Amino acid sequence: MNAALADRDISFDSQDFERVRELIRAKAGIDLSTAKQNMVYSRLSRRLRECGHTSFRSYLDSLRSAPESEWQQFINCLTTNLTSFFRESHHFDTLASELQRSTRGPLKIWSCAASTGEEPYSIAMVVEESRVSAQVSIDASDIDTQVLATAQEGTYHLDNAQSLGETRLRRFFLKGSGANSGRVRVKPELRARVNFRSFNLLSPVWPAQRYDFIFCRNVMIYFDRETQRKVLQRLHQAMVPQGVLFVGHSENFTEHKDLFQLTGKTVYRRLGN
Repeated sequence: MNAALADRDISFDSQDFERVRELIRAKAGIDLSTAKQNMVYSRLSRRLRECGHTSFRSYLDSLRSAPESEWQQFINCLTTNLTSFFRESHHFDTLASELQRSTRGPLKIWSCAASTGEEPYSIAMVVEESRVSAQVSIDASDIDTQVLATAQEGTYHLDNAQSLGETRLRRFFLKGSGANSGRVRVKPELRARVNFRSFNLLSPVWPAQRYDFIFCRNVMIYFDRETQRKVLQRLHQAMVPQGVLFVGHSENFTEHKDLFQLTGKTVYRRLGN
């Protein structure tokens, strides 16, 4: 066990860490590396204190009979949510071009790791700016219910939205005043474009509809190869023929040539019918 973990106020040993790794892999598909011991302690120990546990063993034992709400708290503690408006901006340029070229409709877009909402709201801004004639619906999901609550609220620190520029800020956001000074909120009409819901990519039941565009960025890096393949197969099933899949900058799925073809920088097109 890492020496840095030896002197803690809550008991945590190598067996506890391995149990956490097994549970989060089974529940969320996340493959925690052996280097994540400090992170696991830091994030989960806060929850243990809230629940009155003095050891990881007692908390993990309690999960055996815990309600789904506590399992959700466990997952929320261990998920990583790093996002920003128009992150990997080339994806949104590609989306705009695809929307403007599309001759079919209605169109469906899914942001399946929506985090605190910056990604789906960026998608919604692109849809508005593209002025496509077809009806466009945007679904946004995440396994972490806490970040989804932030996304649905649509309120952000102004510093985090400054990169959008004044034109987009004026068009799509309301600036706070008084107690909300220094914050901005997505305008109601843009928030109404996005349908948020909690969803686990390991769920055996997936959305019935098929999507034209799916953003699944910086998610697969947390899965092992077998889980990656299963999720990619499900994504393939959830897309229309020739649908477009956007993935993270460090993700490469060229080995899955039976499912997707690389057509641009971390942009894949669905193959088959």
